[in-house]
Amino acid sequence: MSTRTFRITVRGVFDGLSTDQRAELLARAAQHDVLRAAFTPEGHLSYDLAARSAFTFRFLDSGEEEEDILEASERAEEAAKAWLTERGYGYKNLRSQAEDLSQAPLSKRQRRAATQKNL
Repeated sequence: MSTRTFRITVRGVFDGLSTDQRAELLARAAQHDVLRAAFTPEGHLSYDLAARSAFTFRFLDSGEEEEDILEASERAEEAAKAWLTERGYGYKNLRSQAEDLSQAPLSKRQRRAATQKNL
């Protein structure tokens, strides 16, 4: 059986941030810029607090069965909650979206390479 790779995106909105918390997040904004966003096992946080109070965590996980994506999504949401709670950041509207990369459609370049390989 092959291992499936899952990409999980957890989105939410910061809620009730104090002036100090907001200043702390703004000071660290370069580390969490969307242009540096990546799917990682520990999760990568991105936000642009100057524009709006929304944030996104990106997680990379894996499993053996198609159903494992549900557990991976739960782990990602719990990890995001833990990160926010440990730092005392309020949040709301937390939701997740997961993608099984083994089910993702091939890009035009990937289809062309597969066709050439089979010739």
